[in-house]
Amino acid sequence: MKEYKASIVIPNLNGKGWLKDSIESVWAQTEQDLELIIIDNGSTDESLDIARSYCSRPNYTLIENSENTGFSHAVNQGIRAAKAEYVVLFNNDAFAEPYWLAELLKVADTDPKIFAVQSLMIRHFERELADDAGDYVNLIGFAAKEGDGRYVTRYTKQKRIFSACGGASLYRKSILDEIGLFDETFFAYFEDVDLSWRANNAGYKNILCPTAKCYHICGATTGAVKYNGFKSTQSGRNSILLPWKNQPLFMLVLNFIPQALGYALKTYAFYRKGHKEEWNKGMREAFALLKAGKVEKRPFRWKDLPNYLLMELWMIWNMFPYVWYRLVVVRFDLK
Repeated sequence: MKEYKASIVIPNLNGKGWLKDSIESVWAQTEQDLELIIIDNGSTDESLDIARSYCSRPNYTLIENSENTGFSHAVNQGIRAAKAEYVVLFNNDAFAEPYWLAELLKVADTDPKIFAVQSLMIRHFERELADDAGDYVNLIGFAAKEGDGRYVTRYTKQKRIFSACGGASLYRKSILDEIGLFDETFFAYFEDVDLSWRANNAGYKNILCPTAKCYHICGATTGAVKYNGFKSTQSGRNSILLPWKNQPLFMLVLNFIPQALGYALKTYAFYRKGHKEEWNKGMREAFALLKAGKVEKRPFRWKDLPNYLLMELWMIWNMFPYVWYRLVVVRFDLK
């Protein structure tokens, strides 16, 4: 069985308008030691025919699900099928520059403690603006994107980030074997933050590679750039599961008041946008999962205490860029 340097996994759901261009951008990579795995999640449009049209290629695999099993389940199928030391997740509405994969691999090969390498994701229709330069969690439990709507030229230096976005990031498969794959109880949204947080807790690093550029439509599959019913339910559930899973007891106690306040603010925001029922549905799902003991939590290990303390300090620090972005950047439309 041939092994590859990288396995690129693209989940697809009704992506007829963009899947072909996304796939072709993968075939155009300067680094050709790769395989491409498409996971179709029950598409009912022509995108499934597009995916099937590549099946004659030797380095191509198509897995067809009869229904939408969720982002986490789909990419886990791809990861399990992967035959490379690195797995690269790529959205079906993203399009890579030719050197994109080579740049991701170059960074990953520098340090075995690197778990994930994040691409510089750029808005497809506003290419002077970034879409995502890494995700983070702050003290009130909000997960947010760095760089969203800001000039791409701000992001030129490689750096450590809290979390890599699952829409265009490389992951070291040996560390996935250690810390586990994407949590399928999340279905969609925040599952990538959960995974990166687990890696942080285990002492690994996530890195932004600004020279690995791709262009992203954003929300093309779910239709949820900001708010909709689907995203409201996912957020209502996963905003509870994310901090619960990744903080040991002492952090849950220490952060209870700010994170409860943050959840109250989120509840108000989703209610105000008219998504009360969907948000409440997500909350009920979260508490049902917790009550049934179906949420896996990494056991506390004393050797990981420095990593937990680093995460605590990082969440406190992340309040500053979050407040600056919400109160200044957004309000005054700064780039």
